[in-house]
Amino acid sequence: MRRLIFSLSLLLFLTTIVAAQQYDLVLEGGRVMDPETGLDAVRNVGIRDGKIVRISAEALTGRRVVHASGLVVAPGFIDLHQHGQDLKSQRVKALDGVTTALELEIGAPDVAQFLKAKEGHSLIHYGTSASHVAARAAVFGAPLASGTILPKSGPATDQPATPEQIEAIQERLRAELDAGGLAVGMGIQYTPGATRLEVIDMFRLAAERRLPVYTHMRSAGRIEPGSSIESVSEVIGAAAITGAALHIVHINSTCLRDSLECLSMVEGARARGLDVTTEAYPYIAGMTAVNSALFNPGWREKLGIDYGDLVLPDTGEHLTKERFDELHNSSTTQWVLVFGNTQEIVDKVIPHPLVMIASDGAEGHPRNAGTYSRVLAQYVREKGTVTLMDALRKMSFMPAEMLERSTPAARRKGRLQEGADADIVVFDAGTISDRSTFEKPMEPSVGVRYLLVAGTVVVDEGKIVPDVFPGRALLGPGKVGSEYR
Repeated sequence: MRRLIFSLSLLLFLTTIVAAQQYDLVLEGGRVMDPETGLDAVRNVGIRDGKIVRISAEALTGRRVVHASGLVVAPGFIDLHQHGQDLKSQRVKALDGVTTALELEIGAPDVAQFLKAKEGHSLIHYGTSASHVAARAAVFGAPLASGTILPKSGPATDQPATPEQIEAIQERLRAELDAGGLAVGMGIQYTPGATRLEVIDMFRLAAERRLPVYTHMRSAGRIEPGSSIESVSEVIGAAAITGAALHIVHINSTCLRDSLECLSMVEGARARGLDVTTEAYPYIAGMTAVNSALFNPGWREKLGIDYGDLVLPDTGEHLTKERFDELHNSSTTQWVLVFGNTQEIVDKVIPHPLVMIASDGAEGHPRNAGTYSRVLAQYVREKGTVTLMDALRKMSFMPAEMLERSTPAARRKGRLQEGADADIVVFDAGTISDRSTFEKPMEPSVGVRYLLVAGTVVVDEGKIVPDVFPGRALLGPGKVGSEYR
């Protein structure tokens, strides 16, 4: 009898040990790459409760084992600049290796509404900045229409704010940060009436909250006043004056032919102790609203382009002066592709060590679906100007470091390490490619075999898993009581 009891006890003990070593999912035999530590080796990855629990050369057991031999296992890509927040856009982002996509350039007009609408309905992680553009429009009595992030050109964009209006804009931004905004988002080119002092005051607000400013700068081109160089000087100056961290969005599409000179300015600021970062996307065309203040008189001279360089994404129509005037004066938002850069400039910007990758994604432009695979296919595999590890660093670890200025949750992202969130992309480095084009901008990328978001498989053998929504909000410090801060 005692022997039977001993045997049963031993069996129970061994069963407990086996259960403790059992993982929800094991990624077996993949090329595990971690851009923070430099790990690049064949390993097995054990995942439990949404976390990476074990990385080992030894065999691991799990409820499901994914054979990743010959595939790269890396941190999921973090897109700091994603406008398309609908489920259709999230699906193509997932197939491009993205596990977190954030609206930080301009920000959502209503942070609380944005977060509530996505809760329990998001394929990948999400979050937003507090929008200076939207706060300014509201204070000027022209609140943004539902579903829009940019105002039509008019008094709310072009007129300077009074001291009382600036104070009211700041109060609205404080409320948006309290609702969970991750930063202050500024599209200065879309609010040309904002004075230099107004810009500095918004940076002061960010510094007060110890949060960064993400900014689309005031202007582009070489004509002074209003050149790209002057615009970089303005925001670096505001950062220096206030102490706020600064992130300059899509430096390639704002600085255009002067992108390398603008990057040298960022380098100089960082060398002197300023917290300045930047990003780029691997395309020669941008996209924006044709009736926005970006196209106020003088835009052709500033950008060095003409009407025919503007193309409607849904039809491929190149604009004429008459067609431009019609659309620019319309109250209806119409997105337009802006062919203002060269491949030579983009090819020099993407490998730059200070440049992280962000898509500026929205439906109508191939960058929405193809940014990350395009970097891996063109710059890593074909051109050889970026190493695979550096590409992963630009697409995961560097954005995570930037996000740490807004939320401690980012310390568990952008890494392939024990204790990190199980936001993981598994892809074939030999075949991963973008398929989206200006003619077919929503064509999904190929080569991502598996994608995990918080440990949940959302891409399985190259296909989206239906009806799973593991994406969660990343929240700024103003939102009290959040588990995922």
